[in-house]
Amino acid sequence: MSKDGDARTQTYADYLNLHEFLELQGGDELSNDQLHFVIVHQSFELWFKLIISELRCVRDVLDQTLVPEAEVPTAVHHMERVTEIFRLMAHQWKVMGTLTPQDFLTFRDGLGTASGFESFQMRELEIMLGLPDSDRVAEMDPLAHFRKLAERSERDAEILARLEATAAAPSLAASLMRWLSRTPIQGSLAGDEGDEAVVSSFVEAYLAAQGRLADEAMERLAVQGVQDMDAVRARFEGAAEGAKEFLMPGGDADRARVGLLFIESYRELPLLAWPRTLIDAVVGLEEAMLLWRSTHARMVERMIGRRVGTGGSSGVDYLDATTRYRVFGDLWAVRTLLIKQEALPPLENPHFYGFAGDSA
Repeated sequence: MSKDGDARTQTYADYLNLHEFLELQGGDELSNDQLHFVIVHQSFELWFKLIISELRCVRDVLDQTLVPEAEVPTAVHHMERVTEIFRLMAHQWKVMGTLTPQDFLTFRDGLGTASGFESFQMRELEIMLGLPDSDRVAEMDPLAHFRKLAERSERDAEILARLEATAAAPSLAASLMRWLSRTPIQGSLAGDEGDEAVVSSFVEAYLAAQGRLADEAMERLAVQGVQDMDAVRARFEGAAEGAKEFLMPGGDADRARVGLLFIESYRELPLLAWPRTLIDAVVGLEEAMLLWRSTHARMVERMIGRRVGTGGSSGVDYLDATTRYRVFGDLWAVRTLLIKQEALPPLENPHFYGFAGDSA
């Protein structure tokens, strides 16, 4: 925004560059429907700009070698703002939904090959979050199209450079997992002498507690006369194997996942209060983003059915596939492993966490 001139005489329009901004939608040659279409999508891009800025701040906080406790609430604040933005944008699709199929077809051909996939800010957002290429629809390379566009102009080349720089930098997901890997477990810090033994002992105790609860559950089900207990037992055994593989992939404890489990399990401890709040904020963000994608798909299906997209994509089928994206899969998966508080392994070194419990 322009800050030129004397602030005492600067107008609202001057501060927001409104004169230039309101010319960007087009002139009188646009129909109301076209103007509507342009404004909704331009507003999305404005929100993307803010989202990227907010999440870059979160990434930078978590990417530090040592994250000061006082900065975690700041990261939560940024995450919660982004979540609210996605909720707002989901409602904006309802505004787009006032465009009837015939209204849209009147000017759709004028879009040419332009496609929402070419939103370089959306691709930058996905890359910065840490969405793996292997998880994308048909494992597509998000930069491939922009490499072709970079041959057209200097501006397109700058966009490609920006996307490549984002891809080369640490993602939010990677920074989050590194931060989780430093979680104190039973009072032991990563790098402390004997830390691996402490972490492994906690995992063994946790899985044993989970196994006891499973046995109790199967006993109750058998008493209640549930049929095909062999199938039920197989499900519980599968869950136990899944828990072990999650916490100990390849046989060694994954400290980030164990740290995540520890935070979720002992979430009442003062030292873990803000880390737990941050985890909840990340899950809330991804949930809001998934709902935004789902609302988008339903709006498009209502408007154009399942015709081929303007950029040659499968249209709604492609959009539906993106609703299965998970960047923070571990934060969702750990909830399957959680057990009731009274069954948890006894907390060791409670004073380390600012909580004087009954455990020694």
